Amino acid sequence: MTRDSDDDALRWEGDDDPTLAPGWKTVGSPTSAAPRPDAAAEAHGGADARGAVHELGDESAVDEPEGADAAAQTGSAELVVLGVLGGIYLLYAIGWLITALGEAQIFADPVAQFMYGLGSWFAVIAAPLWFGTVLWLASGNRRARLVWLIVGAVLLVPIPFILRG
Repeated sequence: MTRDSDDDALRWEGDDDPTLAPGWKTVGSPTSAAPRPDAAAEAHGGADARGAVHELGDESAVDEPEGADAAAQTGSAELVVLGVLGGIYLLYAIGWLITALGEAQIFADPVAQFMYGLGSWFAVIAAPLWFGTVLWLASGNRRARLVWLIVGAVLLVPIPFILRG
């Protein structure tokens, strides 16, 4: 029985290799055969509990299974939420930029005038800085990242832009 050419597009050579453990993939050219784990284990000295072959005493040679970092990957719903919050932060930055470029308050004291201008430009960069910092610092904890992004979305609202409306 011959396979349809459309079915070939959905398969990768070696997908049905019985020597591979579930979740593992063959590394190398599609024509190379994957070594049997038990034969490699005999040749190199042992295998760990997951079936990954490594030399004795060399933990850095352990191959990670394909889904090992699946818990660290961001899900679709979380990506949508991060995109929406990122858009909100972008709009906040634009609102603060319009406020900073608008009519400046006139103060008699030059130090107060300078500090007002400096504060306006800090407000412009506050939203993107908060967003980037939260993504960087809370990258491992999804719930904390979401909470801190929502807290920032409440705290950084460009109230002068909204009241100017």
